[in-house]
Amino acid sequence: MSVMVQKTVNLLDMLPENDQTLAYEIIKKLVLAWDPDFSKLTPDEQERLEIAELEIANGETVSHGDINWN
Repeated sequence: MSVMVQKTVNLLDMLPENDQTLAYEIIKKLVLAWDPDFSKLTPDEQERLEIAELEIANGETVSHGDINWN
């Protein structure tokens, strides 16, 4: 969690519950306006995706068939 998110959570926690709900709805509206179908990646998600793609390309993954699921 980024420092900015932590600060935002701390500020929201200081508000009365009614105002917390209002702040949440405002944040939700901003997020939906930025990414209405939740398809954009955060910088952290983008980095993890790139690492995973490299691991797959380098054969550094485990096949599902190789796992004992029992």
